[in-house]
Formats: sequence, C-alpha cells, structure tokens
Amino acid sequence: MTVAVLAPRDVPTTLNYYVPDPETDESPRIYIQDPPAGKKKDNLGREPHDVVVRDARGKEKEYDLSLDTSGFQFVKHVSQEKNFEDEERIKDAYYKELEELLKKETGAKRVLVFDHTLRRTEPDFVSPTGKLIRGAADFVHIDQTYDAAVERVHRHLGDEAERILKGRVRIINVWRPIRNPVAHRPLTVSDWRTVDKEHDLVPVRFVHPDQRPNAGIYAAHYNPNHKWYYLSDQTPDEVTLIKCYDSEVDRARFTPHTAFLDKTSPKDAPHRESIEARCLVFDTE
Repeated sequence: MTVAVLAPRDVPTTLNYYVPDPETDESPRIYIQDPPAGKKKDNLGREPHDVVVRDARGKEKEYDLSLDTSGFQFVKHVSQEKNFEDEERIKDAYYKELEELLKKETGAKRVLVFDHTLRRTEPDFVSPTGKLIRGAADFVHIDQTYDAAVERVHRHLGDEAERILKGRVRIINVWRPIRNPVAHRPLTVSDWRTVDKEHDLVPVRFVHPDQRPNAGIYAAHYNPNHKWYYLSDQTPDEVTLIKCYDSEVDRARFTPHTAFLDKTSPKDAPHRESIEARCLVFDTE
C-alpha cells in the first residue's frame, strides 16, 4: 500500500560520505564500547557532498521504488504504540506488529525482530540516568556487510542457521517517526540501481568486546550517480522499509541511507523523533 499523494518537494542538501582518515593507516573501524586510551571512537573520515534528495511522495510508481527494485519502500502502517517510551511494550507488542507487517509486505514465512534504536534529540547525549540518547546518524551507510548479515543469522538462530541459510534471507529495517511528522533531519535512502557495487562500498569493522570477527557495516564513497529519495512530511503512520541485506543476488540487496538537513523545515517544527527496528526476514519457516 502506498501513501497519500501530496505535492512533491525536492530538497538540495549535503550528505556525508566516507573518506580515509588522514591520521591513521588502520582499516576502517568503530569501537562499539569506549575505545582504548588514545584511540578515537572511529577512524572514519567524513566529506560533505552536495546532492538533491527527491520527494518520492506520490511518485513511487513513477520512480519504480520497491524493496526488490530500489532497496526501499514507503508503506502506510498504523501502530498501536505512539510514544515508544516503554521498552517492554516495544519488544512485545510493537515487535509483533512488525512481524505481521513484514510478512504481509514481503511474503516471508518468518520474521525475527532482533533490536531497535530510538532517536530523540540532536546530537547524542547521555541522560541523567546514564542512558545514551541518540541523535540522527549523519553519514551514508548500510547497517550490515554481507558477512555480518550471515553471522547475525548464526547468532540469533543457532542450530537452525544452516538450514535457514539455504533459503532466502533478508535483513530489513523498519523506520518510523514518533509523535510528529519528520522535520529538520529526515531520513533519505539511495536507489540500489545507482550504486557501484564494486567501488562505492567500504567495509567498516565493529570492534566488539566479545570478539565478533565479521561484525560491521558498509560506509560509502561519494558517487555522483547516486539517486536519493525521502518521503516529505513523513508521519508516524508511515514507515520506510530499508533493505540492508538480501541473499538473492538478482535484485536489490541493500540501500545506503542517512539523515539529512532539510532547511525547508519550519523553524518551530519539533525536532525529529524516530524508532528504527532491525528484522531478519526468512522465506523458510
């Protein structure tokens, strides 16, 4: 189901792409917890590039946007959760909603929601209770490398993994605004068909305290051919499905994504709040 048709609003902006860190010759990496003394949290250089983010509202068919063609899809979905303040309710009721949504939209037989991220402020800060409250992610990335995706199946399914991996496996993120339509820092997603798979991707290793050898993401080099899309004034009843991995090689396998600065947003509009849930999607029971 596509969302309602409104007047399109394309946005000129800048996106942060990967460049090597001139201060180190280490391979790209991110420490998941506090880095060792003298080390930075990550060694990813960021270089801003001018782009135009196209408004996909009402033009999904014209642009041929879907999970299997472009790597993302905009879907109408009303959740019973509104404020997303109770972690247990999120993991129980909301996760169940997403399982049913993804089965409906993809035809999958089994869905496992394995985590979620809440973003409520600009920039990151630590609350008085010590909890990290994240701001919007401001660099172009893909949440899983191919190897990390396979490792994640093993981590969550254990003895079932080898059998499940013989069928189609996807990782799909479900991104939703909270409380208000998105302003200031919307999400933008790039069309898989415009990505140079041989040259654009940069594997970034996660340094975990429990030594996960394949954990990591992809950053991306700038490519002027990339086409970027968003859904203007996206509401809490509209979600973006973001493909981060697909074991099938004859269709879209991922979509780069990032937050971007929308200077056309009303200055008094509330800052963005969002929840992004990450889901393993299986064609095998």
